[in-house]
Amino acid sequence: KTLNPSMRQIHNYGEKCFLDFAGHTIPINNSKTGEVKNAQIFVACLGASNYTFAFAVESQSLENWIYCNKKALDFFGGVPEVLVPDNLKSAVNKACRYEPSVNKSYLDFAKHYDVAIMPARARKPQDKAKVEVAVQIVERWILAALRKETFFSIHELNQKIAKLLEQLNSKEFKKLDGNRKYIFEKFEKDKLKPLPEDSFELQLWKKAKVAPDYHVEVNKHFYSVPYKYIAKKVDIAFSIHTVNIFYENQLIAKHLRSCDRHKYSTVDEHMPKGHQEQSSWNPQRIRDWALKIGENTAELIEKILKKGKYPAINYRPCIGIIRLEKQYGRERVDKAAQRLLKYGFRYSGYQSMKSILARGLENEPLEDFSEEKVKLEFHENIRGAEYYQEKKEKFSAN
Repeated sequence: KTLNPSMRQIHNYGEKCFLDFAGHTIPINNSKTGEVKNAQIFVACLGASNYTFAFAVESQSLENWIYCNKKALDFFGGVPEVLVPDNLKSAVNKACRYEPSVNKSYLDFAKHYDVAIMPARARKPQDKAKVEVAVQIVERWILAALRKETFFSIHELNQKIAKLLEQLNSKEFKKLDGNRKYIFEKFEKDKLKPLPEDSFELQLWKKAKVAPDYHVEVNKHFYSVPYKYIAKKVDIAFSIHTVNIFYENQLIAKHLRSCDRHKYSTVDEHMPKGHQEQSSWNPQRIRDWALKIGENTAELIEKILKKGKYPAINYRPCIGIIRLEKQYGRERVDKAAQRLLKYGFRYSGYQSMKSILARGLENEPLEDFSEEKVKLEFHENIRGAEYYQEKKEKFSAN
């Protein structure tokens, strides 16, 4: 009267694979630093044959979880209909009895391998009794056998696990005929679906809000999206090679992954028209446009570009001079440049050019203001150098 009845589960060949991490770990010693880290032991078990796989990884992270799933399917040589994981955070975002939320990266993995994911109910170990038993057997027959050994790398540990795993799967059943390997190869192996030809590329997901400069950040690198999505929340899927950005499940931008921190990957088409024009200007393009207007304009632009220590500061006045062509025409702009070159300019060449063209001074005759031809008319308001010399002598005497 005090015991709940248990339901006998019948597993069909090739239907389910149960997955979990063992509770016990194995220490890995760093020979250089002396640091000790505990390796996590992943266990997978097919439902019908009980064929078991075990593999050691550094942590239970999402990347390691999916890598272990891939190694398990490679070990089995095929894909079952359903994967039944525990409710660890690497696989399930939010546990639910009826509709658990599975991690997007794990769903990508399932889609690539054409397999369904059916997480076990939270705090219901009977849903994954097969792997619970498999974990116990791995702990008794593999981990216990290695408890007195010292390992200096995960690779070394996995080599030992593989040898003991072969013995475990070949060990005869006590109450059934044959062993795990025999049942698997005779009945279950052919029921598994074939592995996909292409290798799976892990994609991690994150959410982000598009910044006012129409970029989003992935691992300290910034990627552009079309500027109309500024302030929108987007989903980002990034792998080793690519970065894909989605808005409401629609792909809006795609970039090659970059490892350069604090740098920008910007597509010209993502920029507003004004930004595109501004970013497309460079010294050579400015020189080419100036030469199309005329030789005087080209000479003036060259002088402006060489002003100061930072050339980019001079781009704007140069662009301003070039754009005066739309309002005044090439001939007038080039004549104005000739006049400006003749008399020189101290600060902004653009403002001087604009003033000349607005007042129509480009057609005025060019006068020669050399010292020989400059004659000053002296009058009572011009004191001359002698006046200041006398003042200086009187000040010195006092």
